[in-house]
Amino acid sequence: MLKINDIRFSMEGRPLFDGASAIIPDGHKVGLVGRNGTGKTTLFRLIRGELALEGGDISVPRGARIGGVAQEVPASQTSLIDTVLEADTERAALLAEADTAQDATRIADIQTRLADIDAWSAEARASAILKGLGFSQEEQSRPCADFSGGWRMRVALAGVLFAQPDLLLLDEPTNYLDLEGALWLESYLAKYPHTVLIISHDRGLLNRAVGAILHLEDRKLTLYQGPFDRFSETRAARLAVAEAAARKQDARKAHLQSYVDRFRYKASKAKQAQSRLKMIARMQPITSAQEAALRAFSFPEPEELSPPIIATENASVGYGETPVLSKLSLRIDQDDRVALLGKNGEGKTTLSKLLTGKLAAMGGRVTRASKLRIGYFAQHQLDELHADETPIDHLRRHRPTETPAKLRARLAGFGIGQAQAETVASKLSGGQKARLSLLLATLDAPHLLVLDEPTNHLDMESREALVEALTAYSGAVVIVSHDMHLLSLVADRLWLVKNGRVAPYDGDLDAYRREILAEPAPKEKPAERPRPKRPGKEAMQALRSEARSCEARVEKLETMREKLAKKLADPAMYETERVGEMEVWQRKYAEVMDALERAETLWVAALERLEAAETA
Repeated sequence: MLKINDIRFSMEGRPLFDGASAIIPDGHKVGLVGRNGTGKTTLFRLIRGELALEGGDISVPRGARIGGVAQEVPASQTSLIDTVLEADTERAALLAEADTAQDATRIADIQTRLADIDAWSAEARASAILKGLGFSQEEQSRPCADFSGGWRMRVALAGVLFAQPDLLLLDEPTNYLDLEGALWLESYLAKYPHTVLIISHDRGLLNRAVGAILHLEDRKLTLYQGPFDRFSETRAARLAVAEAAARKQDARKAHLQSYVDRFRYKASKAKQAQSRLKMIARMQPITSAQEAALRAFSFPEPEELSPPIIATENASVGYGETPVLSKLSLRIDQDDRVALLGKNGEGKTTLSKLLTGKLAAMGGRVTRASKLRIGYFAQHQLDELHADETPIDHLRRHRPTETPAKLRARLAGFGIGQAQAETVASKLSGGQKARLSLLLATLDAPHLLVLDEPTNHLDMESREALVEALTAYSGAVVIVSHDMHLLSLVADRLWLVKNGRVAPYDGDLDAYRREILAEPAPKEKPAERPRPKRPGKEAMQALRSEARSCEARVEKLETMREKLAKKLADPAMYETERVGEMEVWQRKYAEVMDALERAETLWVAALERLEAAETA
């Protein structure tokens, strides 16, 4: 169990935590959310003991292993598979000792422990994790030095997943994954056998891979049961209650103040006026947590062009003399919203470069509207910003005749405020760099906007703002993203890039998700055994009674769960003076959920025994 008890911590004089507390039971998967800059990553460093608390304490079970993703795997000559295997330091140490141990008792202990940690299947498990994160069997044997920094980050993630720490801390892990890798990670984390705390702005991940949300706001931590969407609903209700209470308090203060203003200098009323002043002073301000302002994007509107704005006929494209994609016969109109699906390395980026004109066709024909303007945003462009120039400098290069006020207005339209406008790019946050790159990509009001992973580094509010901007935008959009929420709200056409071809995908995003996470084909059933003799009447009655008893237990626990969930959804439960009571109810909820899972397992087993007996 992870216990965060009344912690206090400041960074460079700015308080990040002040009396923050939370309890996360063993085995729970929890999403850590909050606005950028509130201290989420700092909390991870405090849990790992890398920073010293100013007050309070953080405790984990004795001997528990805490793991997280390293900054990056070094560009060594060690193969990917061996790098991942080495991440389990206990296994590596035991295997090394097994080669040199002489004492028979110690040798036996080593072999027993290796069996306990399933050391002999380690290579297969490591390979499966690497495959899920996008590495082919052939690539797994290549040295780390063959891969770019982003791909080595995937190897680092594979290593910590393979090591299976008791407390897994993940900070925005999907930022360096494609859609297929992100979907695989969701599925893997949902089944992870230990505790997970994950910082993420990916709504799909927070809805499907975690069972609770830990919200960091106003230097406090609040644990909400359920996935992100339920957290959003509960918090909205809490905000409404707090805002209503604040309005009532303001009205009460205004009424008392009006009395004071009228009578404070009138002798016969002075005493009453003073008492009302004391009442106002004693009122505790109700500070309702406010949703972050939706930092809207303002995309300029292009003029309308005759369709199609781009068409390809039997085109092929690639690098050097090697085609990556061929037989491309595609059409894009100005009102199209296209999502590109396909595993990494299939050619999504190559297609994007063909559409934007960054790669010429090797064969066939590509036709573009004569006045077509194209905007392109890709993650690598954040690194191409001039490190020693401010956002104002970047804009001035493109709009040299515009006044500083006009340039600042453009930046403000993308959520880049006064202070950031004069900050050199090297000191901007990842989100601020992404906003600047999006501004530069859309500056000329493009008719076609090609976006490659636009939500990396953007917080939840900025992602929602991007959805709204793309929905209102009158140009065409081609988008590659691991953010299922963004794709589901923006895209109305799906193209699958696979095996050197690009074709419409007939299903929806949910169907594609199921396809990516498909289970392997079932093994061939063994030959049927002779049916056992049908149980007697009394035995059948006992089986039916057992099944009914198990069902009643599940129903009872489900009723208890609903009552507890309703209580935890009550905004009043999260008032400061009720923190201890809230933790008690959260603990009860966790206990009921564990009991419910066990009861459902027993019920299913009882039903299976009854069904087997009835069909015997």
